[in-house]
Amino acid sequence: METLPRSLPLRSSCENKGVTTLPKSLKYAHVERERRYLSKRMTPGLRPTRVLRIQDRYISDSSFRLRRIDEEGNSPVFKLGQKKRIEGDSPLRIAHTTMYISEDEFNLLAVLPANTLEKQRLIFPLGDSHFSVDVFEGKLEGLLLAEVDLGSEGATHPALPLEEFVEVTLDERFTGGKLAGTSSTDLQSTLTEYGVN
Repeated sequence: METLPRSLPLRSSCENKGVTTLPKSLKYAHVERERRYLSKRMTPGLRPTRVLRIQDRYISDSSFRLRRIDEEGNSPVFKLGQKKRIEGDSPLRIAHTTMYISEDEFNLLAVLPANTLEKQRLIFPLGDSHFSVDVFEGKLEGLLLAEVDLGSEGATHPALPLEEFVEVTLDERFTGGKLAGTSSTDLQSTLTEYGVN
């Protein structure tokens, strides 16, 4: 599987000014540049600064994701989101648009056919920023995915304090939409390819 260098090359229609210009249809979106890593196990002693419980619904025949986020001590957060790839099929630059909605609006949309997934998101400090580890539940139990947000300018990131991990940024099977439609059997087959059992 192809891996990426620590610093990703970026392309922009305004490279000389260091500005990324989105198509007009995506002018309300922000650009995401993330690296994704498959981890075999959690590092002992690693303590998260935040713990979120996330329920995602990828609405069928659409590019929309419905999300509920629960965190101890806070009210639930409800979002309707959409992610679009800026450069063809490349996952390296994503235009992400998010709308905060009410619980009633969430419930209204939740009746639509969708593939679902549930996970616990653990957030850890990483230099001046942070990284997250998603601990999946249900049919995806056993999957640990770490993500690092490189910011809109695609900065590099420090080494992750994880044991035995491999980059899967370019593997389509580890995107949220694909995972939501993945069976436990297919997941185990994919994990075996990476030596994770």
